[in-house]
Amino acid sequence: MPELETMAATVPTPPVKSDDPDALHALVMQLLDDEQAQDVVSIPLAGKSSIADHMVIASGRSTRQVAAIAQKLAEKVKGAEGVTPRIEGLPTADWVLIDAGDVIVHLFRPEVRSFYNLERMWAFGDDAGEA
Repeated sequence: MPELETMAATVPTPPVKSDDPDALHALVMQLLDDEQAQDVVSIPLAGKSSIADHMVIASGRSTRQVAAIAQKLAEKVKGAEGVTPRIEGLPTADWVLIDAGDVIVHLFRPEVRSFYNLERMWAFGDDAGEA
């Protein structure tokens, strides 16, 4: 059945869980710092959500910077984990989601970030902290 083969080919494989989620988180945070991402916020999700251990939210100054950071981050994660993370939103780069398994990264242009305000949505009391 060629239809089933086509369907199976379009379903993305979930990212593999990292052996060391904290090392993956540190890698993401270092790259965001190196690439001059702005207003970086890390929200710990371990024990609070099953989707990931860390959610990182950051801004880029333009769609070009957001796309560049996302691509570099995907390359670094692939090098460290051996698996290419899923990326959504790269063509327009207003908001790019990088799903690296244990670490989920949201990169925004500042105007889009303030509209969605994910920090407020995902903050658990005062547990959301800047890194």
